Amino acid sequence: MHTKVYGHRGAMGEYPENTMLAFQKAVDAGVDGLEIDVHLTRDGEVIVIHDEHVDRTTDGSGAVKDMSFHTLRRLSAGCSFGTFEKYDPVMWGQERIPTLEEVMELVAHNDIDLNIELKTNVYEYEGIEEKVRDIVREYGYSDKVIYSSFHLPSLLRMQAIDPEARIAWLTSKVPLWPIDQMEELSLEALHVGYRSILKHPGRITGIEDRIRVWTVNEVWEAEKLLDHGVQTLMTNYPEKMMSLVEREKKKIGHV
Repeated sequence: MHTKVYGHRGAMGEYPENTMLAFQKAVDAGVDGLEIDVHLTRDGEVIVIHDEHVDRTTDGSGAVKDMSFHTLRRLSAGCSFGTFEKYDPVMWGQERIPTLEEVMELVAHNDIDLNIELKTNVYEYEGIEEKVRDIVREYGYSDKVIYSSFHLPSLLRMQAIDPEARIAWLTSKVPLWPIDQMEELSLEALHVGYRSILKHPGRITGIEDRIRVWTVNEVWEAEKLLDHGVQTLMTNYPEKMMSLVEREKKKIGHV
């Protein structure tokens, strides 16, 4: 069994989240995949940012949906993280909100998975599913992309326009009967909050390979999840989790 590690918003525990710097650092750590969040600008560009508003993670203010790509691109996506230990005001200040195409270039070059979270549970962003699907197809990367969302209608729309799409429902709690949910909704996987898995590990028995767990940042949490058979961890600290996975591999090799 190969345990996979996904960098959650890149390496957001140490670098500015959802930036090319954070993504590159996660790739450098050896991750199997990246998790990113996408929104639509006022003029229809697919950009990578977590929040519906730019206030928390940039030096700007306002809703993404009300701003043009040109305006958003001028904002610093790194200067708001001055409390981080590795903060570099010059380098981080130059970070910009990435486009989906820029992230696609990175993952395609490194041949790793990409989990695209459709952030449609607050604003619907009409047509975002088609736009994202088209960009992924341009890179010929459909087989390594997973679409996830808390908003089920968005996932159903993605299934309708691309029946072959890999779909995962984001949920903080593992369902009582997860296999039923997955079959009913034609889900490739469930993306579940780690606390729920630790509370109800028996619910994932037999489908451990179809569960991806977020957001696992402590080694002891990861060790317990691995004991329960979880095969994909999403983390803010890819380097730390990759080190744990390597240690676990060596243990197995010596058994």
